[in-house]
Amino acid sequence: MFKSLDIRDHMEVVGSDDRHVGTVDHMEGADRILLTKDDPAAGGKHHIIAIDWVDYVDNKIHLNKPCKAAMKEWLPAV
Repeated sequence: MFKSLDIRDHMEVVGSDDRHVGTVDHMEGADRILLTKDDPAAGGKHHIIAIDWVDYVDNKIHLNKPCKAAMKEWLPAV
């Protein structure tokens, strides 16, 4: 089981298919992760993913859904 403290700025986020989703900018509260806008996959915009999507954390953040599903469901940061 991971703790939100395991999630650090600039960590890579990958889907359950091990494909790149994004890079952590920082945590937004205790339950949301803000991804960087500079990442090639981000299209120049920040996106938010739910911490509930995180399966486990090692040197990367591994999600419990594949890359395309995560990118389809992420929310734009306002």
